[in-house]
Amino acid sequence: MATLGSYTLLAAFIACAYAAAAVVAGHRRRLPRLVESGIGSFYLVTALMTLASAIIVRAFVIGDYSIRYVDRYSDLIQPLFYRLTSYWGGLDGSIMFWVFLLSVFGAIAVKTNRERHRELIPYVVATIAVVQMFFLSIMIVNKDPFATYLTQTPVDGRGLNPLLQNPYMVIHPPSLYTGLVGMTIPFAFGMAALITGYLDDSWLRAVRRWTMFSWFFLSLGLTLGMIWAYEELGWGGWWGWDPVENAGALPWFPATAFLHSVMVQERRSMLRVWNISLVIIAFALTLFATALTRTGIVQSVHAFGEDPQLALMFGIFIGAVMLVSFGLVVYRLPLLRARNELESWASREAAFLANNWILLFSAFFILFATMFPTLSEAVTGQRITVGPPFFNKWMIPIGLMLLLLTGIGPLLAWRKSTIANMRYQFLWPTVAGIATAAVLYALGFRVWVSGICFGLCGFVVGTVTQEFVRGAVVRQGVTHGHRDGDDRAGDAVSPALRRLCGAPGHRADDAGLCGGGLPADRAGAAVARRIGGGGSLRGASRPAERDRRRREGDAHGARDGAGGRTRGGPVVSGALVLPQVRDGADDRGGDAAPAERGRVCGAGGV
Repeated sequence: MATLGSYTLLAAFIACAYAAAAVVAGHRRRLPRLVESGIGSFYLVTALMTLASAIIVRAFVIGDYSIRYVDRYSDLIQPLFYRLTSYWGGLDGSIMFWVFLLSVFGAIAVKTNRERHRELIPYVVATIAVVQMFFLSIMIVNKDPFATYLTQTPVDGRGLNPLLQNPYMVIHPPSLYTGLVGMTIPFAFGMAALITGYLDDSWLRAVRRWTMFSWFFLSLGLTLGMIWAYEELGWGGWWGWDPVENAGALPWFPATAFLHSVMVQERRSMLRVWNISLVIIAFALTLFATALTRTGIVQSVHAFGEDPQLALMFGIFIGAVMLVSFGLVVYRLPLLRARNELESWASREAAFLANNWILLFSAFFILFATMFPTLSEAVTGQRITVGPPFFNKWMIPIGLMLLLLTGIGPLLAWRKSTIANMRYQFLWPTVAGIATAAVLYALGFRVWVSGICFGLCGFVVGTVTQEFVRGAVVRQGVTHGHRDGDDRAGDAVSPALRRLCGAPGHRADDAGLCGGGLPADRAGAAVARRIGGGGSLRGASRPAERDRRRREGDAHGARDGAGGRTRGGPVVSGALVLPQVRDGADDRGGDAAPAERGRVCGAGGV
């Protein structure tokens, strides 16, 4: 069975190589059948990695100690539960588990997006296949999990490290691997968009859920690891700034920044270079975190051991990824140019931009401080350690700034916030924050850092509560407005629409709503009719209204003539007047400007 496992890994490497070559060659030569065969080979990798995983799990269950990896991480008295989880307990098995997860995620991503993103899928497959080939080459050349003893087979195994026989450690590695491996999917779509030049917002829609999925499991894995460290290592805290612990957190920062920054591109068509760069950095830091844990570059209780050859392989691959990725970003800069500029620093876009800078600075600061002992030893010959006090000194102010931005961001309007708007928005959250700090001080709380933290927490809670309350009031006003009359509903909805859209004036077209000069009160009444009627914005809530709008649409079509596409004129769509998208929009540069799409608040709906 061990021989079968080794040949399965070799077959998976060959299938990856064929998949990458076939899809690229088929796409460039316009040969659909060759592309299809490459995608089929890509799916085959998933089947082969599933078989390889089943073989190694079977070896752990039956106690096949002729396999050295099974001998090192299990024994006869070990419970079955921990035998199964020993699969990812060591270096060799964890790399194989990494490739298995990536093959499953890649197959799902390609299957679900195959029809919607035909131009991107060939290069998505090629990118994921290249990453799989790298990890498979590590197992084939250096760390074969199916390697056997050449002479005598042990009667019993050495057993799993007792520190790892903990329920949290059983769930912690798979959660962390799921988060780290999942970052490959957004990277693959980003590379496909850069290679093909299709840099509109479609690739963002394809990866946003994957990024959220990966971010969630990465956060869960870090949390479970903190609990394990608290219980087993006795650090006296949840986070000890251990090098491997820091490495696992590094991709979390750019991933968090991307999830926020992507909203600015979708609404305002800004920060396009930021978003693609954040995806690249998150993936590169994922590879770095993997290397840091498995090569012994730094000293840590989490590290698997020192391996210079493996460190060299990871270093070359990470360097190649960074060089090719950012080379493509520079090449595609003309297509990544923002369509809008930052109009005011008192805006939500500015808050997201500040958030990006702070999160990215945090990632690179932790990276530098984590690697400083190794770098100092390489330069001076003396290893200078950096302990928790150094990290706390610098990261506490950064964390407080992020906490402050968490409360400020939702209160700012898109494009520009006026003084009156900010006074109206910030009043109650500020009162909540000051009241929280005052109560703590009155109770004798004198630790200023914690006091500021709790005060900012009160500010954030006040912001969230205010948003929920005002949203509920608007919704209630819309519902009652439908019963009592459209005009009164319009009066209730219009201020909320102006606030949410960030409109500085009193007309809905300033915020991108209707785009044709529809007054805000009439826009609010229109939205109220639809929401209050219990239907979506695509259909009339009553038969009479539906007939009237159909007649209006027919009359409008008769005026513009049949068969042609209307240029610049409004189109009646339900209760909202939408402008036509401008002809000649470049698919590679994105669709029409947000204001010309007639979307509410610059997004896709109310």
